Parts: sequence; C-alpha cells; structure tokens
Amino acid sequence: MFQGTGSSVGKSVLVAGIARALRRRGFKVLPFKPQNMSNNAAVTKEGGEIGRAQALQAMACGVEPSVHMNPVLLKPQSQVGSQIIVQGKVWGTAKAREYQAIKSQLMPYVLESFEILSQQADIVLIEGAGSASEINLREHDIANMGFAQAVKAPVFLIGDIDRGGVIASLIGTHAVLSPDDLSLIKGFIVNKMRGDPSLFTEAMEWISQQTQWKNIGLLPYFPQLSQLPAEDAADLKSVTHQKQQGKLVISVLLLPTISNFDDFDPLKYEENVQLNFVKVGDVIPKSSDVIIIPGSKTTINDLQALYETEWDVDIKAHVRQGGYVMGICGGYQMLGREIVDPHGIEGEVPQIKGLELINISTRLERSKKLNEVKGKLFIEGIYCSGYEMHLGTTVHHGAYTPFARLEQEKLDGVISSNGRVLGTYLHGIFHHNQARQALLHYFGVCTSSCDFLSQIEDHLDQWAQHIEQNITIETLLQYS
Repeated sequence: MFQGTGSSVGKSVLVAGIARALRRRGFKVLPFKPQNMSNNAAVTKEGGEIGRAQALQAMACGVEPSVHMNPVLLKPQSQVGSQIIVQGKVWGTAKAREYQAIKSQLMPYVLESFEILSQQADIVLIEGAGSASEINLREHDIANMGFAQAVKAPVFLIGDIDRGGVIASLIGTHAVLSPDDLSLIKGFIVNKMRGDPSLFTEAMEWISQQTQWKNIGLLPYFPQLSQLPAEDAADLKSVTHQKQQGKLVISVLLLPTISNFDDFDPLKYEENVQLNFVKVGDVIPKSSDVIIIPGSKTTINDLQALYETEWDVDIKAHVRQGGYVMGICGGYQMLGREIVDPHGIEGEVPQIKGLELINISTRLERSKKLNEVKGKLFIEGIYCSGYEMHLGTTVHHGAYTPFARLEQEKLDGVISSNGRVLGTYLHGIFHHNQARQALLHYFGVCTSSCDFLSQIEDHLDQWAQHIEQNITIETLLQYS
C-alpha cells in the first residue's frame, strides 16, 4: 500500500507507474483505492463509476476498469455535502462530519472489493488517500492505516520534495502514528526531486536511520507526467491570453465544481490547438475561438457562479461575433431555457434560468444515467463514442438537429440553427481520434493525426522506466 505525507504528493501516478513496471515484468497487477474523493470519474463496464485515477491505473495494468478498484468514491457537492458512490452506484449523501460516522458501514464493501481483486491478481497495488498522519480521522478509517491494518498490507510512505519540508513531513508522520500503525510502514520514497539528486543523499540516509524505514528511492521530477490525465482540477493550467499564431484557441471554463475535466486531455496533444482553462473571476480571452462549458457536479450552483462572474455576457457576445460554444453534460444543460430541481437534489434553489442559446429544458431527477455509448456525429458518417454520467432529463422544444445519433435509434444533444452552439451529454467525445479531428475541423483547424491512447501508453512506459531506474522495485517485491 502506498500512502502519502499529504495530498498531491504523487500517489496516483506513482501507483500507475509501478503497476506498468510490474506488468512489464510479467506480473498480473491490479490497482485499488479504498476511498477516493474526486468529481473526475470514469464509467466502468459494469455501468458504475470510479475515480479517474483508478481508470488510468487500470490502463497501466492492461485491464478494464472495475467498480471494485475504487469501492468508495466521494463526489463533493456544494450544499448537500458529498455524494457517496459505493461499488459504482449512488449510496447516499453526507456532509464531512456526518461521513465520519458512516465510514464503519462502508468497510465491508471495501473489504469485499479488495478480496475480489486479490483473487484475480498476483499483486494488488493499494493507494491511500490524503495524508497517513491524519490521526483526527483515524477512528473507523477506511482510506489509510485503518484499511492497511484490516488487511495487514505493507505500507510505503511517499513524500514530495517539490513542495518543501519533506524531511519534516516524513519524520512528523513517524512521530504521530501509533506503534501498531508504524509497524506496517516498511519504507519510504521521496518524489519530484529537481536538480542534483546527490544533494539529498545524506538526508535520505538520515531519514532511514531516524525511522528505521527502508530507503526505496529518490525519484527525480518527470515533466512528461503533465501529459497524463489529472485527477485534481487544481492541476489544470490557467488561461493564456496571448494567442499562438495559427492555433485554434479553446477556452474551458473552470466551474467551481467542474467534473470529468479529463474530457479535454486529448486536446493537449493537438499541435494546432491552444487549450486554456479559465478560472472563475477571470475574463474569457477575446482570442478564444471555442468556449467550452464543461461537466458539473452541481449544475445550478455552477450556473449561478457563471452569472456572478458575468461569463454569460461574454458567452453570448462570443456567439454573436461568430464564435463557437460547446456544452458538455452539465454545460449542455446550462445552454437551455431553464433547469428545474423539484426534489432539491442539488440544494435549495428549485429553478434557474439557462443561457437560452438552445431550445431545451432540463429537469433534475433522482436516478443517475451511467452508460457507455456509440454512434455517429452530426458531421455525416463520423463515428463517435463516449459515456453518459448525469442526473436529469432534457426535453426539446420544437424541431432540432441532434449532436449525435446513437445506437438503438437514440438521439443525443443539439446543434443550434446557426451551427455555432453545440450541446451534448457525451463525456469523452474528444478521446476518439476520428471524432476529435472531425470536431476540430468543424471549428476551423487542420488537426494533426495524433493517436491519444497511444500517446498515453508511451508516457506510461517512459514513466515506468524512469521509476525502475530510480527506486528499488525488488524491495517492494519482497513484501508481495
């Protein structure tokens, strides 16, 4: 099990890289994260949802994602706390303090999923959540030491030297943990070293002496990791106002509870695309050719934030001036006449006016739609695929052109009469090479022929090789 001295120390990608390294050695490896908190989710073949990081780890292992790889997923919502997803399905909602009393009820599901994976693999790589030293949350813990104790997993602690204070964070973790929990920690890894690694050699030895943990390795910073899917919206690069010559400028609005922002990862690889993420309160660059309103965990709340920052004025002016606007999932719902929430699913606001750029209305419902889909785009003959993950039923007022015609004669989304506003429920629409290139061509750019999934596979192989060169995999295998 890999736990961290804090959040964002690199646990997710480290597990993915070690998984790929072990797979290349011939092991059957599976990833597991007992509890995750993220609005960036992936749909599995079972029709459930898990954290996007576990989907990447599954890819590193060469297997399909499963709900058992992340049996508890918390999806933060502004007014009603977090939605609790258990083994892929909505289990309930709770605020932070309420959740602490609920955790013990979830441990049986976590252990069941872990046992299922354990029977299918030579090695299961377990990722912790947040910090191992959160002793205030230790009671009924299912994410870190509580789970490690339940299955007696050997633990390796990860510290991040890039953020500073890594010596104190490792020694501090050793100081606050109970003797029983400390007995499970077998070694430590220091991640994201910039500059000359020899400058930290003595410090690594000193940490090992003080803690009696094995020094597994000092891992130099690996810049290509920025090309792998991010799990935290905080990792997304913000806006660049200056347009790069000859590039299509796509500006994605960073809504307060943005979800599934990995929808845009393939655009990072397009040589003729300049991808911007615009933070709430910032001005949408006038150089934008396409504005995308992404998915949202709390659509009404995020639409209110959009109005408060006056993005609605910029979006409508952008369309009048001949620009394109695209809404995905919650962003698609925002483009319509109104969104109503009669059951109070998202909070106390029962209804909100939409941007009125397309002629639809949406009613939020308790049931959630989760499924993979295939079909053809409005651009004739172009195959597309993706997945739906949303609450709500959308109705159309009058005749319309659908964004896509799906299997079983289902229609998805809307194209406005002037062709400038596009709405769809399909997450992952840019992941399919042919569909992405067709859409970018529609927006006015000649795209490269990049193969997104091949690029990810190449980066995972390079990352695995980097890990093997800098940490002692053999020491990890001693405990498998």
